[in-house]
Amino acid sequence: MMTPHGSSTGPEQAGYEFRLLGPLEMLVDGHPRPLGRAPARALLACLLLEPNQVVPMDRLIDTLWEHDPPASARTMIQGYVSRLRRLFADSAPDGPEIITRSPGYLLQVDSDRIDVHRARALINHAHELEPAERSRVLAEALALWRGPVLADIAHSRLYRMVAPSLEELRLLALEERVAADLELGRHHQLVLELSTLVDRHPLRERLTGQLMLASYRAGHRAEAQARYHALRHRLSTELGIDPGPELRELYEQLLRDDPALRFPQPRPEPAAKRPIPAELPPVPAGFVGRHRELAALDRMLAERERGSSLLAVVTGTAGVGKSALAVTWAHRVEQHFPDGQLYASLRGFDPEREPLTPGEVLTSMLKTLGVAADAIPVELDDRTALYRSLLAKRRVLVLLDDARDSDQVRPLLPGSSESLVLVTSRRRLDGLVVRSGARVLPLETLPTEAAIELLDRAGVPGKSASEPAAAAELAQLCGGLPLALRIAAARLAANPARCVSDLVDELTDEQNRLHALDIDDADTSVRRAFDISYRNLHAVHADTFRRLGLVPGHTFTAHAVAALCDTDPPSAQRRLRALALAHLVTEPEPGRFGMHDLLRVYARNLVAASGADRDSDALRRLLHHYLATADHARRFLRPAQDDLDFSGLTSVRRPRIADRAQALEWFDAEWPNLVAAVRVANAEGMHDLAWQLARLQFNYLMVRCPWEDWIRIYTDGLDSARTVDSPAGQVLMTAGLGVAYSRSGQLDEALAHYDESYRVAVLTGDPARLAMTQINMGSVLFRLKRYEEAKERCQDALRVYRSLGDRYFVAGALNNLALVEQVNGELEEALAHLREAEALYRDADDLDTLAMVLNNCGEVSIELGRIDDGERFHHEALDAALKCGSAMRQASAYLGLGDAARSRGDLEVARTRWETALAIYEAEGSPLVTGVRDRLRDLTERVGRRGV
Repeated sequence: MMTPHGSSTGPEQAGYEFRLLGPLEMLVDGHPRPLGRAPARALLACLLLEPNQVVPMDRLIDTLWEHDPPASARTMIQGYVSRLRRLFADSAPDGPEIITRSPGYLLQVDSDRIDVHRARALINHAHELEPAERSRVLAEALALWRGPVLADIAHSRLYRMVAPSLEELRLLALEERVAADLELGRHHQLVLELSTLVDRHPLRERLTGQLMLASYRAGHRAEAQARYHALRHRLSTELGIDPGPELRELYEQLLRDDPALRFPQPRPEPAAKRPIPAELPPVPAGFVGRHRELAALDRMLAERERGSSLLAVVTGTAGVGKSALAVTWAHRVEQHFPDGQLYASLRGFDPEREPLTPGEVLTSMLKTLGVAADAIPVELDDRTALYRSLLAKRRVLVLLDDARDSDQVRPLLPGSSESLVLVTSRRRLDGLVVRSGARVLPLETLPTEAAIELLDRAGVPGKSASEPAAAAELAQLCGGLPLALRIAAARLAANPARCVSDLVDELTDEQNRLHALDIDDADTSVRRAFDISYRNLHAVHADTFRRLGLVPGHTFTAHAVAALCDTDPPSAQRRLRALALAHLVTEPEPGRFGMHDLLRVYARNLVAASGADRDSDALRRLLHHYLATADHARRFLRPAQDDLDFSGLTSVRRPRIADRAQALEWFDAEWPNLVAAVRVANAEGMHDLAWQLARLQFNYLMVRCPWEDWIRIYTDGLDSARTVDSPAGQVLMTAGLGVAYSRSGQLDEALAHYDESYRVAVLTGDPARLAMTQINMGSVLFRLKRYEEAKERCQDALRVYRSLGDRYFVAGALNNLALVEQVNGELEEALAHLREAEALYRDADDLDTLAMVLNNCGEVSIELGRIDDGERFHHEALDAALKCGSAMRQASAYLGLGDAARSRGDLEVARTRWETALAIYEAEGSPLVTGVRDRLRDLTERVGRRGV
């Protein structure tokens, strides 16, 4: 590990140096060397950010050209690499070297000669030092920033990925240096510096707190309090929040002249910057044998070379103990991975459920790594890039259980060689061997001696020794499969007085089971072993367990099981507790239950074998539970915009949902189950329920915008609506798909679905449905800049809704018509229609749409030159968006507030507000990011011209 030196490598030093903390530069003996055009510079920056590590060609292409690379992209990169190699050879013969190493390139370089890595090393080293030396080292690190990072490639994707984190690093280092200076009693010198910093970063609470403390110690008590009130007002006005608890506590200390403020306090322990995941499942009890395989994994860890891939695949048949081996070894070596352990069950060979997609796994892992749900990128490539960025330079163990194929695993591989990935699969995954250098470890069944040891450890200690012959026979009947052995051992442990030979006789009496426990058919072996436990359940519990095989999702609550079993929730809760005691269900969190995947498969096989009509009735009851609860919950999010009403399902006992927060909490928790429920309703031919259940998710979808699931369930819903020839279903499903595609920027797809919705509505002759489709068509035609067609559609819809007296949909038509009028320059007419729509949405208490209309009012007002009115409308929109939780509406409000600030000439405020809007749009995957970036670029150019 590098120890930071006392002085930075600068122009006076001989040799070479790379600089990214400013315009990208390569200095040789203090003199810059030409680096070529922007693409070559971006390529070099990619390699410099990950020195001595392989950067894949695919990532280089994606970084340089995003989603539209030229056909010759690989050839062009090879050309850039050749020119950089010549530059290095001519400028610094003993310096950096670009090495071709599959699947890309590796820059072999002394990382201490790269300012980014030198700065990080200095900042990390400073935490261990006393205040005076800490201040000096942090000042040295801060001196490495020469302006905006990578300023000469500011329009590249690389800049957008890297610049925010490096700016945050600089600010953190700055705050730490100020903290050290405060400990040293340098408050008089800090007041002026901090005043400038707070003006530049007005929402950064720690800087404000440091200025308050410095001012107080310097005798400026009134100034210290004024700074607090200024920040509180700004936070309330712009974000609708109050200062954090630390700043509030500091303010209270100021008010009471707390003596503790007068002298520097002992330095607190630094808080962890990032969460350290510890997701490994518990170590399997009674793990035995596998000495050869454990030793092979140990050798792989010990023999790793710098820059080589640390990837192993444990393969073998189902039930052979792949997961047990992987989890056991992972726990044994977890001390080698101080930055944490990530775990995911990929469900690659679940016969009933689809494998997890890489996108779903990445979403879960990013949340574990501290990324907020609304900040997770939409595109898979962006999620992968963020995941790899978070794991860069971190030593993490990633355990991926039950993978289906190489394609499922490859996006989940960290880019850093510091981490290790352990995969289990029934397949060899040769693609990972060829492309990623994986090492394959085949796993066989346990030999008899180890199998008997497992029976003894997992069952009653000493029982096998008392009946060695019977124990050997039982091990053979279980086929050496650890899962079957563990189940047999649990049977013995449940009744310690029972003889091993009794269990052998039970298995032997079942003629089918002799074949079922053969290792040639591992799935059947496990199923028959489960059958022993199932038949010993109380009849009520056995019936409940079998019906759990009907649950489409992965988890279930007592309310859901009550519907499934036609009972009340307390009774369902008692049944689930009994099954949990028998280890047939688990309770991963209070009140929410699940099942091991193999047990789920077994339960579903029982359902298939029964062939009873009551199972169909049970599934329908469960779907009714989801329908009634979703219908109830959605009405807290926004008004229902259809005729669906399931409040009459009095047999359903819904969980308590009394407000918007509880409704969102229920949808969030049940969302995977709701998606699965729509899909199974479609697959099981319950088409009348499938499309209606999909529709009931619309209000939640509008708030959370999970694009992939939205399109998935509405596609199934549309298939069901077509199958039962439901015009209402077809109109609503195609309209919902249109909204999903429109909001994600796929306008042609949106228009196609809206057009189908319109054509079906025409056939129904229902004027309300037809008008709704007209509004939808108008909105997408407007975005496609087909303004006259859009205006005609909106006017037609408005006439129909006025004639029907439907105030809510009149508001929607007025809003869309106003947008067209705005583009046509009819601003007064547009504002009048928007104000009418605003009043109607206030009456309907639809906060999400009200926020949209208020933002539109603000935009038109600013165009009319009424800046104060525009700013007021946008502030009202922000308040409404914060109350309803709509990130997209919040972003629109910040965008409009920035426009108002620009119109007043307050360019720094405009920049702050636009940057906030941009961050939200980027997190939501919105196509509106382009317009915000254009504003920011124009602002930068305008400020630059002023400077000149």
